[in-house]
Amino acid sequence: MTMDSAHAPHAGRGGGSPAAGPAAGPASTTAVRRSVTAIHPPRGPRADAARMAVRPRRVRRRESAVPLLATDALAAVLTTAAVPGLDLPREAAAPVAVLLAVLHAQAGLYRPRLAPSALLELPALAGRSAVLWCVTAAVVAAVDPRQALGWGALATAACLQLVLACSGRGLVHLLRRRSAVRRPASALVVGPGAGASAVAAALHQRREYGLRPVGLADTGPATGEDSAVVPVLASHEDIRRAVIQNSVRHAVFTRPPEADEHTASLVRLFHDHGCRLWLADPVGTAKITGMRVAQPADHLWGFAVQPLLPRPARPAERWVKRGIDSALAALALLAAAPVMGACALAVRVSDGPGVIFRQERVGLYGRPFTLLKFRTLRADEHESATRWTVAGDRRMSAVGSFLRKSSLDELPQLWNVVRGDMSLVGPRPERPFFVAKFSSIHPGYEARHRMPVGITGLAQINGLRGDTSIEDRARFDNHYIDTWSLWQDLWILARTAASFFRFRLGGS
Repeated sequence: MTMDSAHAPHAGRGGGSPAAGPAAGPASTTAVRRSVTAIHPPRGPRADAARMAVRPRRVRRRESAVPLLATDALAAVLTTAAVPGLDLPREAAAPVAVLLAVLHAQAGLYRPRLAPSALLELPALAGRSAVLWCVTAAVVAAVDPRQALGWGALATAACLQLVLACSGRGLVHLLRRRSAVRRPASALVVGPGAGASAVAAALHQRREYGLRPVGLADTGPATGEDSAVVPVLASHEDIRRAVIQNSVRHAVFTRPPEADEHTASLVRLFHDHGCRLWLADPVGTAKITGMRVAQPADHLWGFAVQPLLPRPARPAERWVKRGIDSALAALALLAAAPVMGACALAVRVSDGPGVIFRQERVGLYGRPFTLLKFRTLRADEHESATRWTVAGDRRMSAVGSFLRKSSLDELPQLWNVVRGDMSLVGPRPERPFFVAKFSSIHPGYEARHRMPVGITGLAQINGLRGDTSIEDRARFDNHYIDTWSLWQDLWILARTAASFFRFRLGGS
């Protein structure tokens, strides 16, 4: 990758400057404001360390799916044992319970809800119960036609299954609502104007939703009025302090979180601190780039609310991607060892000591890491962290020029992949100075950090390397993230391998 462009003035990371709240709300607004503690900066070295930490942590979710899974499994087992005429062997209860869990998961019946109701789930439960026992009857008939289940037994099993599942789920939801009232979780409301204030007031007044608002990140234009029902957080740093001090576990957006660059950066902040994201939309949900919106209907005191799930929400495939990265990078390191040894020797002989060049880059969710490359400039000077391109630099020797044009200088990044800093395929990492600069200029640039950065990517195989359009790169990178699949990764790797040794005028 070329070490990039001419000197530019330093640009700070966009933190935004939220405004004060909207026009005055209901009479209860004053009482709500009094009940919320102001947010102060943390003190002491431990607080400073906590403020700087960005490693995501696992959320302790009170709304774990385990109780619902256990309830559904118990309903399936009891139905299998209790209905006369089924005559299923005992070992059939486990497959029936697993199939039921799969059907319920496909219908979204284990997704988080703010206002769960077993009666509202009844149609989905009834449909899955019918499918479950029809499939069971078909399998039994295929294995042993003499044991075919009668229609009466099937109808009885489906009805009993429905009653048990609905009753068990109703009990789980009741216990969760009572627990939420006793121990509400801290939440931030993110959005502009009266809509965000109304959502914050509803959360404060209706404790059954289990969320206690501790702040409002008003992303609208400044109005000069202070009528929000909770403290208005004036900057990105204020929001970070609120998340740390109040152990915030939920963030409620009142418009799609990628509607602008500031809210996109908040998504990254909340993800870093393990928060669950919700969209409470009074007028309907717009299309959201890079996020999935769960479909089952839910509401927050009349506001349509749905959980926002980061895309791609396929943890199994993400683990497979990581495994493929590690295996292929390790094999590539072994296969390329002779070539890397030759490159290191050439750099040492041509340019002197210091074969490996190290530079800070920005990775997944904005976390910095040290990127490794073969050095391509002479050792008497250092490549600048704020210089965009070094193509044609007189300090570059013939060996350095060859390494850049052939992309052989990128080979040490295979070790970054093995360590987990990078992936084989993903958006190319950039230096902190340029991340801050480009994020303030190009919409969507920060959203590139939703995915692990990579050695190659969709932008690179389409010729967007070196001194090319940053806006085009960001568009290609976000498209790759939104449409990510393992097959697309393999296709990009194949395209990259086909052109790896072609000479180029600049690096990626």
